Formats: sequence, structure tokens, C-alpha cells
Amino acid sequence: MVKNYRDLIVWQKSMGLVTEIYKLVKYLPKEELYVLSSQLRRSAISVPSNIAEGYCRKSTKEYINFLHFAR
Repeated sequence: MVKNYRDLIVWQKSMGLVTEIYKLVKYLPKEELYVLSSQLRRSAISVPSNIAEGYCRKSTKEYINFLHFAR
């Protein structure tokens, strides 16, 4: 039974993706440190963030919109 967004498998897997991205960007060349690594981190964290924000919305339509953003 889903009690909150943390129970959703898609949210759990997206958090795993965030963890992996944070590990991998450490290996990027120094010249990519501020541009590419930042973009990768922000895009990865936006997935679980949008799932969580959509889950907390009052309507199903809003929730679906946030799931589209996450995708």
C-alpha cells in the first residue's frame, strides 16, 4: 500500500539514479566541473523532486502533469 511518494518504486529508483549521477560526475574532466556536472546533477534530482511534488498536489490532473515533467 502506498502511504506516501517514498513508497513508489519509481521514486526509489530515481533516487538511486541521483546517487549514481553524483558518483559519476566526479570522473568528468575538470573543464566540465561547473557546466556539465551541474546540469547532470540538476536534471537527475528533478526526477524524484517532480514525483514528490506531484504526489502532494490536490488533483490527479496536477499529479499527472508533474509525472510528465519527471519523465
